[in-house]
Amino acid sequence: MATLRQSYIAGVGHYVPSRVVTNAELEPMMNTSDAWIQERTGIKERRWFEEGKDTTANMGANAARKALEMAGVTPDDVQLIVFATLSPDYFFPGSGVLLQRELGMKNNAPALDVRNQCSGFIYALSVADQFVRTGMYDTVLVVGSEIHSSGLDKSPEGRGVSVIFGDGAGAVVLRPSTEEGRGILSTHLHSQGEYAEELIVKEPGSNRANRLQHVLDNPQELYPYMNGQNVFKHAVVRFPQVIKEALDQNGYAATDIDMLIPHQANLRITQYVQQKMGLSDDKVYSNVQRYGNTTAASVPIALSEAVQEGKIKKGDLVCLAAFGSGFTWASALLKF
Repeated sequence: MATLRQSYIAGVGHYVPSRVVTNAELEPMMNTSDAWIQERTGIKERRWFEEGKDTTANMGANAARKALEMAGVTPDDVQLIVFATLSPDYFFPGSGVLLQRELGMKNNAPALDVRNQCSGFIYALSVADQFVRTGMYDTVLVVGSEIHSSGLDKSPEGRGVSVIFGDGAGAVVLRPSTEEGRGILSTHLHSQGEYAEELIVKEPGSNRANRLQHVLDNPQELYPYMNGQNVFKHAVVRFPQVIKEALDQNGYAATDIDMLIPHQANLRITQYVQQKMGLSDDKVYSNVQRYGNTTAASVPIALSEAVQEGKIKKGDLVCLAAFGSGFTWASALLKF
């Protein structure tokens, strides 16, 4: 049996829109307060896209260019794009092919889109890792990019969800590892569909005889619905479980982690998981305070920032973890 290769993250990059939206800006819009938002989520501000400037694909391309530069490769070196988003530019085609166009790629490389919401980036990373491990591709670009702000209910009725989300993009480049032990050690993916409607955007759905009329008759179903208490209850169980699963498979303990990068859903969830895992503040990266929840973009943005700030160095043991709609949850353990 052939020995599988190991892939490693050769480059990281991120992009966030220039428009900063503070809690104070949301107060009159949603009849809320900075204190209320921070107490429940830890979020102080987020970024919203600028129409005519930012798209899901070109934000991903901006992040990708930085990752490609760090990896020392060109867009035409990319042999596969794996693009994670719940907010594609079009209903179809997916944003992966639009990213290919944005990067000016002429090599006809395939583009694969992943729809796993908050867990999307780690799912996409796992898919990309398999292609490198088996030797099918040597250079894979993995992107998470989201525009939420154009699809939120910005009235008082929607504030419980709408204060949480922001826009942005992150990217990594996977290459075959040439150093023993360096790279992605394992990925772990899970789902539990019985809770699908606990965090959902129902429309536009295809299972209506006249889907457009249904949307016109039920416009509120275009907005996200979240059973916040139930999501929180499950997240604080699944996060530690999937992190421990990755550690156990590779013979590590929580004390061996140099940096945990959780999906930036809610600072209260991150703090609970940190306490449960017994990790110090310098071992957990959080930027939800500045960007809110950017779903599939949150893990790669945080990873990119942590590397940029020197908080992750070559050889560090890094754990990525996420939980979200589906319910889905996932982790990846890697030697950076």
